[in-house]
Amino acid sequence: MSYSPVRPATAARPRGWSHSLALFSAFVCLALLIVASLARHAQADTRGLVALNGPESGALLFNSTEPGLYVPAPLLATDVKIDVTGPIARTRVTQHFINPGDGWVEGKYVFPLPENSAVDTLKMVIGDRVIEGQIKEKAEARRAYEEARDSGQRASLIEQQRPNAFINSVANIGPHETIVIQIEYQQTVRRDGEKFSLRFPMVVAPRYVPQPAEPQLVDFAPGEGGWGHIQPRDPSDGLEQPPVLHPDEGKINPVSLAVTLDAGFPLGDVASPHHKIALTRDGKYKAALKLAEDVTPADKDFELVWQPAETRAPSAALFRERIGNEDYLLVMLTPPSGEVQPEARPREAIFVIDNSGSMSGPSMVQAKESLLFALDRLKPGDTFNVIRFDHTMDVLFPAAVPAHGENLDMARKFVKALEARGGTEMLPALKAALRDRNVRDGSRVRQVVFLTDGAISNERELFSEITSNLGRSRVFTVGIGSAPNSYFMTRAAEAGRGTYTHIGSETQVKERMTKLFEKLESPVMTNITASWPDGRRTESWPNPVPDLYKGEPIVLSARMAQARGTLTLNGDVAGKPWAVSMAVDAGEMRPGIGKLWARRKIEQLEADAQIAGNWEMNDGEILQVALDHHLVSRRTSLVAIDVTPARPEGTPLTQRDLPVNLPEGWNYEKVFGPQQATAARHASRMPAGAQLAMAAAPPPAAEATAGIALPQTATGAPSLIQSGTFLLMLAALLAAFRWLQRLWVSTAWARHRQ
Repeated sequence: MSYSPVRPATAARPRGWSHSLALFSAFVCLALLIVASLARHAQADTRGLVALNGPESGALLFNSTEPGLYVPAPLLATDVKIDVTGPIARTRVTQHFINPGDGWVEGKYVFPLPENSAVDTLKMVIGDRVIEGQIKEKAEARRAYEEARDSGQRASLIEQQRPNAFINSVANIGPHETIVIQIEYQQTVRRDGEKFSLRFPMVVAPRYVPQPAEPQLVDFAPGEGGWGHIQPRDPSDGLEQPPVLHPDEGKINPVSLAVTLDAGFPLGDVASPHHKIALTRDGKYKAALKLAEDVTPADKDFELVWQPAETRAPSAALFRERIGNEDYLLVMLTPPSGEVQPEARPREAIFVIDNSGSMSGPSMVQAKESLLFALDRLKPGDTFNVIRFDHTMDVLFPAAVPAHGENLDMARKFVKALEARGGTEMLPALKAALRDRNVRDGSRVRQVVFLTDGAISNERELFSEITSNLGRSRVFTVGIGSAPNSYFMTRAAEAGRGTYTHIGSETQVKERMTKLFEKLESPVMTNITASWPDGRRTESWPNPVPDLYKGEPIVLSARMAQARGTLTLNGDVAGKPWAVSMAVDAGEMRPGIGKLWARRKIEQLEADAQIAGNWEMNDGEILQVALDHHLVSRRTSLVAIDVTPARPEGTPLTQRDLPVNLPEGWNYEKVFGPQQATAARHASRMPAGAQLAMAAAPPPAAEATAGIALPQTATGAPSLIQSGTFLLMLAALLAAFRWLQRLWVSTAWARHRQ
């Protein structure tokens, strides 16, 4: 009897190959998803993007095109060392460009320098290597920089936008790398009576860009049948402005500063009106000082003022430098004032006050107090008027009125009611101030006093207006606030045959306005001439010598084949002649005098072109002088290039403009408007609780090229979490493949048994 085996009804049939293939495909898709996610994050890291809670989230972040990812802004720390010897200052500015991100970046920083600075040195420090900058024609330097940047080479480019505004571009800063840039310049200090001073500007204030007043030209080319084309405006006068960080985001760009002072005479008071300093004296003639706080945010100008002890300061100074076959001279002389009495002629005073948005806060208070002080100084017999402007303009009286009680009361009420708002359309107000209804009136001295922060970008139009329509007027500029446009204020006063006064705080209003009115009320020193030794060809600047006001020195820069003989200076004060002579070979030898001469010549050439109304007429000579003396100018730039490529080929380069602080006392909403202020908060951000470290700037590169402090580069928590997640998923994937392998084996064995 035979029987057949019976399978249990509940026995599972072995799964086929299609089910196994489905499982395998699912695991492959999961693996591809993991790889794609990691690739996206790797690409973000390559481009230097981070999450808001990423390892660089303590830094300033900019929005990117990737949702949830941000670009860490390059950071900047600055160290300033100023050496003052007599009337000459030599300054070294060391800028540390720090890349806190994981990508390669190009940083661009717009920064100020004194308007009379002769910038002659650029050094780029990479590790232990120092690359010296070379002076080139501006377009040639730009091409060399861009070629180096695109080739992955580290490079730096210093360009002048204005005599007091420069751009430093630094290409190919590697991930978590610091590149050190050193800039050096020479300048003369300022003397006013018995006080000496210098300024180091720390921030370029936002400049208002008005509607252009000059018409564009139409070019009719031959053979075009009478058709013409409107020519675009010349972009050479454009001003590139940096992004401004909203004050709510904190302060950035820390600066450390130190000064060594060798006055050449017994020192009296030494003070900084706007910063606390730590001062150490070295005998009677010398002192050393630094900021009381190790670093300060770059949001207001540094000013240093010193004066002699009980004795008077020397009235004359003479320095020389021999370069090649030529001698260069710097002459400073305060003419004798004697017992000349103030001029008795009455004045027609036109006061112009800026109440635009940039003047909000302390600046508006200072300007109003200064103008009220000026109204109180008017005398019986004087006439006056008041003009205020923002993007609109008001003239208080139809014409200048007598300075008596009712008119003065109306003017005081008008001034006290002013509020800061709107744009800075300065040109219409300047035209109204220079409009002289009594051109032939020789009985009065006509003086225009301009109170403003100078936050405009159309300096050329304003200079042209002054030189074209000055007439018998004299223009006196009063710079207001923590970061005035000193280039505009100084040049406008020079073109207007006046003088420039700066008021940076309320405590300075009375002192400095009193000084200004002493100048306004004292006789002007006129007809000043310089007679150089006979038979020696001499090129001296400025030429002609401008009129001087009480306490101001004559400052001359000259070049001659050999310094021998006698220089005689002549002039008139209230109709009385004076003359002073000095031997030109008696001066002390001092380096840098030749560069100061070159800078003064460039200023003169620019001024001559301004008066002629043709800004390009002296470009060729300006270029040659700047190249010969290795100076940055409107026509030349300094460029430093490392010959060794650093950025790997194919690696992207992110370009970023370094943001700046809003000048102290300014109101962001008043300057940019509430909508742009809101947008600024979203465009850049510091996460809650994260402030940009205001660490002290590393030591100057020439003193410590090694050991520069870099940002911390330890792996952050989000990166560790990401790595752990990847390892867990990889382990799960391997386990799944192991299970799949065992399933295939068991299935194959089951089929084999069948």
